Amino acid sequence: MSRGSRTWDSSCSAHQARGICLALAIASILPAGCGIGSTRKDPLELKVRDLTREKAELAADLERCRIEAAQLQQRVAAMAALPQDGRPNPYKLTSIRISGFTGFYDKDEDGTHEKLLVYLQPVDENGDIVKAAGTVSVRLWNLDDPGERAVVGQWEVQPLQLRTLWFSALVSSYRLPFDAPVTPELLARPLTVQVAFTDYLTGETFHDQHVIKPRPQ
Repeated sequence: MSRGSRTWDSSCSAHQARGICLALAIASILPAGCGIGSTRKDPLELKVRDLTREKAELAADLERCRIEAAQLQQRVAAMAALPQDGRPNPYKLTSIRISGFTGFYDKDEDGTHEKLLVYLQPVDENGDIVKAAGTVSVRLWNLDDPGERAVVGQWEVQPLQLRTLWFSALVSSYRLPFDAPVTPELLARPLTVQVAFTDYLTGETFHDQHVIKPRPQ
């Protein structure tokens, strides 16, 4: 055999070997490809799975709503058992009282009594002074002066502010400070303080008034 013939045979053998290797590679790939294709989910199956999950979530939401509804029914039943004429008053407030300490004071000690201090005492059914919550309306009157000038000043204290004005050093009471536009002429006359206290819990309003005697000149 010539040298050229041996070279051609070697070349053919090399091509055959490469062909066999390629065929084996394709054979190994095809099953894998088929396997991948077989794992794809059917769209209908995916839809069923999603609907099943949504159904479970809706069922959980419905159960929560049922529990909340039952709790609300219990609350309504409890509220229905309360007195129908208003909210319960733990203090059983029966009246208010303006303390005799109420009067005009010289705050900055300049000789002018420009500060009105009203000492207010809410009283319960046992006659005890209690720190009841409420709104306070105060009016200062000069009853010797008829007409609109009879009202010297008027103020209102809301519940949140009132709770900070509790005073218990001597006798427990609310101490309400007001800047009063009074003159020496007014201080020489008897002035009347009127107070309306609206109980925060029941909405009931209590009244009292106190006469501040004239100061000696």
